[in-house]
Amino acid sequence: MLGERRRWRGAIEYQVRLDARSPDDPETVRALAYPDLVGTAQAGDRVLLNTNALALSLGTGGYALVVAVPDRLPADPTSPGHVVKARYTPLQAIVQAVDEDGAPHRDAVAGADDLGGMPVVLADLHSALPAVLAAIPARIPVAYLMTDGGALPAWFSRTLDGLSDRLCGTVTAGQAFGGDLEAATVHAGLLACRYALGAAITIVSQGPGNLGTGTRWGYSGVAVGEAVNAVAVLGGRPVGSLRISDADPRPRHRGLSHHSRTAYGRVALAAADLVVPTGLAPALAERVAADLRELPARHRIVEVDGTGLLDALRASPVRLSTMGRDLDADTGYFLAAAAAGRHAVDLLG
Repeated sequence: MLGERRRWRGAIEYQVRLDARSPDDPETVRALAYPDLVGTAQAGDRVLLNTNALALSLGTGGYALVVAVPDRLPADPTSPGHVVKARYTPLQAIVQAVDEDGAPHRDAVAGADDLGGMPVVLADLHSALPAVLAAIPARIPVAYLMTDGGALPAWFSRTLDGLSDRLCGTVTAGQAFGGDLEAATVHAGLLACRYALGAAITIVSQGPGNLGTGTRWGYSGVAVGEAVNAVAVLGGRPVGSLRISDADPRPRHRGLSHHSRTAYGRVALAAADLVVPTGLAPALAERVAADLRELPARHRIVEVDGTGLLDALRASPVRLSTMGRDLDADTGYFLAAAAAGRHAVDLLG
């Protein structure tokens, strides 16, 4: 291991020299470690790496992952909980669920059964998080619920680290872990956002690194529709941050992405407010409107004034990027997310 490059909450990035195929071929790679799981390496240490992401040229992160620091093992886990996430993998994590016996917020969450009309903004991609948040005034407490369709450790997200001052907290649900609070399910996570973190608005999305096979059903964002149902069952207000684009080179994602069409059109059995901003490019606005007409009538299409949203997005404390495209390259996508945040504020009255 050559040395540390940078670190953020829950993660350290190292520069690592791989075992050379020959003395003249000293390949080096960026490697990411989660010190709570594998310990903290120092220059000169041997590290065991998983390089599958590099071999597959995966877009998210482009890291090798540190599996172990054999000569510098981490301390034994000290979590008072008994909930296991990333179960039956070599690095399974022991956490304390927010509603289990002995947890500090158990009394506030365990008996809760209703969100009391809390607006919940639902997004397909993790990249929508800062855009939704950009339209919500800092005085309003906002929680983030990270589902497990993408990255499992919340520590992977530099975006989440950069937004920590703007959020009243993060809850990781399902197999995801590393949030301020842990939940076994999306339902429990929503209640934790409301009653343990005191959120007035919650944003829900998967972590970075969504999975998709290019088919109607084979993508991790299908969970957006399931989250709509969870919010409705618990008496919240589901607000859809639609995935739209006129820049994505893949036809299935142009206009209203097939991800949104399937999640809201087939999976969500409860009604949601589906938000469209004014100010979209005319051709994109026309195509999105046509796509939305194909969705079930139970959903409410809400047009939100986009005035000022671009300025709010440009003021984001973290870099805006979706599928490698920034705000200028895929303006409609980020405007739609910000409009969903603005609508959630409007619902507070």
